[in-house]
Amino acid sequence: MRYGVRRGRCGAGLRGAGGVRRRRVVAGLALTGCGALLAAGCSPPGGAPPGAGGSPPGASAASPGASSGARVPGPPAKGSVTVTGEVAKGLDSPWGVAPLPGGDLLVASRDKGTISRVRTDTGAVAQIGRVPGVAPGGEGGLLGLALSPDFASDRLVYAYFTTESDNRIARMRYDEQRPPGQQLGAPDTVLRGIPKGLVHNGGRIAFGPDGMLYAGTGETGNTALAQDRKSLGGKILRMTPDGKPAPGNPEPGSVVYSWGHRNVQGLAWDADKRLWASEFGQHTWDELNLIEPGVDYGWPEVEGKGGRAGFRDPVAVWKTDEASPSGIAWAEGSVWMASLKGERLWRIPLKGAVPAAEPEAFLTGKYGRLRTVVALGGDRLLLVTSETDGRGSPQAGDDRILRLTVR
Repeated sequence: MRYGVRRGRCGAGLRGAGGVRRRRVVAGLALTGCGALLAAGCSPPGGAPPGAGGSPPGASAASPGASSGARVPGPPAKGSVTVTGEVAKGLDSPWGVAPLPGGDLLVASRDKGTISRVRTDTGAVAQIGRVPGVAPGGEGGLLGLALSPDFASDRLVYAYFTTESDNRIARMRYDEQRPPGQQLGAPDTVLRGIPKGLVHNGGRIAFGPDGMLYAGTGETGNTALAQDRKSLGGKILRMTPDGKPAPGNPEPGSVVYSWGHRNVQGLAWDADKRLWASEFGQHTWDELNLIEPGVDYGWPEVEGKGGRAGFRDPVAVWKTDEASPSGIAWAEGSVWMASLKGERLWRIPLKGAVPAAEPEAFLTGKYGRLRTVVALGGDRLLLVTSETDGRGSPQAGDDRILRLTVR
């Protein structure tokens, strides 16, 4: 078990923190049915060719509360997590992770503004380059990473990062033939003007099964931005690989896909191409949301389940001390959610678009704050700790990437 004093809750703004790490799971979970969606029968993320159609995943889904009549098998009510090894250790403020063909990893350092390659067979860590223009501070810095859907041919790495003036997304060519530490080309900015702040910068990016690039953003502590449809803050964005508004978006000419978000740091698709997102609450409820285009998720009018017309309720909620969710991944019929202040990995088993059973907590307090989860296929996950982000209590060897087997 790990012990130490907490120094805050990443993504919680000025919400209070402190106290000794807990070794128990506190009750206080609440679930809300989100209704079955029409299944779209398709491949998992990365299985579709780039640009495969303009319709976003889930765009043809039935509204929550509707039923397709199909019987969707669910995962078992009780799951399991086994830590099978340690991929790497001694990482500085790791945030985004992008698996490379062949199994190695690219890992972003939020505070250093660098990207390193981690060899998964030996644990060796080698810096491939620094992203120019990164201005770390508070919760900002070099955040999410994603590989181009055409990475095998174009070698492009996408990064979400904070500058002196904004958050933005840029892409860089990765050239392994160049000298160590100089293997990243000059950044080509594909989207700029995402609001920045000391808190709530969002930061997760991922290519969806439609070949489009998705980004989770935060409202920077300015709650009005979440409901401002002209602002890129407090949103989930959907764009082409060149940063243009994607075909089929709710409003032509806009990259905004959904709004009413406080601080989105987790994005993942299930086997039926439904998009899920984790979101920091404020004082009461953190959320797991099922994302559909053109839907308002309520912030700042609603935190957690509100049951109010015009806003979409989350599928699951947690008391803020037990979660502070960051990255999520889909595996074995469940969403797996890394928790920062909660210092645990949550399993949310789903039957289609609704909870199949109560969420379960694993690894509580054993590895400290947890930032990122990466699905490797089947029952394999990677889990990234976040003790060196200025809000943890780092111990020898932090931060780490762990190898998990889950059920």
